[in-house]
Amino acid sequence: MVVKKTVGDYIFDSMTVIVLIALAVITAYPFVYVAFASLSSADELTAHSGLLLKPLEFSLDAYKAVLNNPMIYSGYMNTLFIVVVGTTYNIIMTSMGAFVLSRKNFFWRKPITILIVFTMFFGGGLIPSFLLVKDLGLMNSIWSLIIPGAIGTWNLIIMRTAFQGIPDSLVESAYIDGAHDFTILFRIIIPLALPTIAVMVLYYGVGHWNAWFGAMIYLRNRELWPLQLVLREILISNSTDDMMAGAVAQDRAAIGETIKYATIMVATLPILAAYPFLQKYFVKGVMVGALKG
Repeated sequence: MVVKKTVGDYIFDSMTVIVLIALAVITAYPFVYVAFASLSSADELTAHSGLLLKPLEFSLDAYKAVLNNPMIYSGYMNTLFIVVVGTTYNIIMTSMGAFVLSRKNFFWRKPITILIVFTMFFGGGLIPSFLLVKDLGLMNSIWSLIIPGAIGTWNLIIMRTAFQGIPDSLVESAYIDGAHDFTILFRIIIPLALPTIAVMVLYYGVGHWNAWFGAMIYLRNRELWPLQLVLREILISNSTDDMMAGAVAQDRAAIGETIKYATIMVATLPILAAYPFLQKYFVKGVMVGALKG
């Protein structure tokens, strides 16, 4: 059946398209500006004002300076380790917790769920967290950024709800065939909940990639700093002198600005590249974990 559109429908559709295009431009332009600024000549960028719609005298000098900074390499390695190991650890711990809480025959399911949800609204704060990490002997260790944040409460609830949507008959059949809980979890439940797992990987991975505050509190050794803490030092502390060897004094401010933009791009592009591979699971995984109570 073909529905004929009225003049009002065409006006509404046109206004919707215009608004969405405007929102897309407003959202994307800051990133485009940073990308063009990082590829511009330092002197031209300093003299320029207003919108930036293309690189000014295309130059890769800022990227060369950034990539010659050893802190960038160590920051990348530390961040990759935290993201890979931390996300794997998060997924395993969250999956096991969600599996237990999704089983209807678990007697303490509701009280434990209430206690877990309670932590979403009330937390001990920074000082108890610091004392806990200190007492565990994790100070100045990269594990201080991984172990304490094993499970995110909201992620646990989403995954638990997704697991509850899997028919109980599958689990009961596996028990009858002699499978134990770990076999059921890793060979039946998780494969059937891959869209939700993919969303959890995205949530946890992006969280680890962007995290810097914990590293600033717990890490004293600069060689253990993740990339975002290195980026913070460059942007806020204006620490670009070690990347401008040979530059004359009057050029340092201009070169420093392009280096900051290049550093932002270097720290942002890898995580942006991961989104297209997980995007198709994003809406489906969240909806699966949110529809059933």
